[in-house]
Amino acid sequence: MTTNNFQFSFTSFKNENEVYSLLLNVKEWWSGLFCEDIKGKYDRIGDEFTFNAGDGIHYSKQKLIELVPYQKIVWLVTESNLSSLTDTNEWTGTKICFDIEKRENFINIIFTHKGLIPDIECYDQCTNAWTQYLQKLSSYLN
Repeated sequence: MTTNNFQFSFTSFKNENEVYSLLLNVKEWWSGLFCEDIKGKYDRIGDEFTFNAGDGIHYSKQKLIELVPYQKIVWLVTESNLSSLTDTNEWTGTKICFDIEKRENFINIIFTHKGLIPDIECYDQCTNAWTQYLQKLSSYLN
């Protein structure tokens, strides 16, 4: 079994406050593609939010478990129901992470979905969707 978590990196020339604030504003970057509905809070340790998309195809609940201002954001997926899969709770226990690295003239942003690996059923479909969301986020930050 491979352990290659899905990862997507990009840079921004915005200031670190703009980058950090946008990454914490889940409704701003994780929406606009598949009829998403996001409910709850997501910017303080212990906050939880739900994400629904694709007319019921994707449901997940995330809890903010790690927050290092201007450096790291981690949400734990505590529940999931991806109705098109054999194992509908495939995302449960995975982590959605942003690492933020300030460089001299830019900020490097590394997104990792820990547990979203090539061996699981939703890998192709989910990485395709993540890539679309992250490309959109990248365009906001440049």
